[in-house]
Amino acid sequence: MSRIGKKAVAIPSGVTAAIDSGELSVKGPKGTLAMPLSDLINYEVGEGSISVKPANDSREARAFWGMQRTLVQNLITGVTEGFTKVLEITGVGYRANSQGKTLKLNLGYSHDVDFAVPEGIEIKTPDNTTIEISGIDKQKVGQVAAEIRRWRKPEPYKGKGIKYRGEYIFRKEGKKK
Repeated sequence: MSRIGKKAVAIPSGVTAAIDSGELSVKGPKGTLAMPLSDLINYEVGEGSISVKPANDSREARAFWGMQRTLVQNLITGVTEGFTKVLEITGVGYRANSQGKTLKLNLGYSHDVDFAVPEGIEIKTPDNTTIEISGIDKQKVGQVAAEIRRWRKPEPYKGKGIKYRGEYIFRKEGKKK
């Protein structure tokens, strides 16, 4: 039995949820999100909550149960609060600057990297070594953060590169005499 799947997802005030033609759509103050429904799971939109239960007793249905409940929770959280990832840039001369729908990165290459910001994502640069990525879709926010980080992953010797806030870089020791 899934401990996570057993819990119903609470729908806060100002948020509406509906199931229509194999899709769960959630509308809130920040926007609208939709998710395709799985045939292995039964979804019920009740008074103030959404419950998720396996459609049968198969191993696949039980495996999907907790994940589908978490995806529904992410829809609710996204339309009410949104999601944010913060990247930090470390290195001499490495910097970022947000210009409209483009993020300009100076990462030690012979050229600047211009990253086009996808629809539904907002990127802010409070200072030239911090990038804040925010949006209502958790998967999209994480994917954009991973794509930006991929341009210069943190290296283990000096720790230079782009890392997530709170990420720990295992540092290697230098040469010993």
